[in-house]
Amino acid sequence: MSDTQKLDFSAVNGTTLASFNQHKNLIKRMLKGNSATCSECNKPLILQLPPNTHKAKPSEKAPGIYCAKGCTDIELDMEAVALIK
Repeated sequence: MSDTQKLDFSAVNGTTLASFNQHKNLIKRMLKGNSATCSECNKPLILQLPPNTHKAKPSEKAPGIYCAKGCTDIELDMEAVALIK
């Protein structure tokens, strides 16, 4: 590719931005205690949070939002989640 040719990512950027915003809004809703269903299988989504005491046993899964079938699998960085308001 020459220096004068430019790639057009506008279509991909729009789709990526829409997906990012959908995930961000889903995370916000789930952290507020609202329920949601998986967009693929319509099963309820489960919010898995880290243990909040030293005595609590750690879960098998990392903190995140999951569905029973595994269609939705969003792992959360809990330090970043603390910044979402």
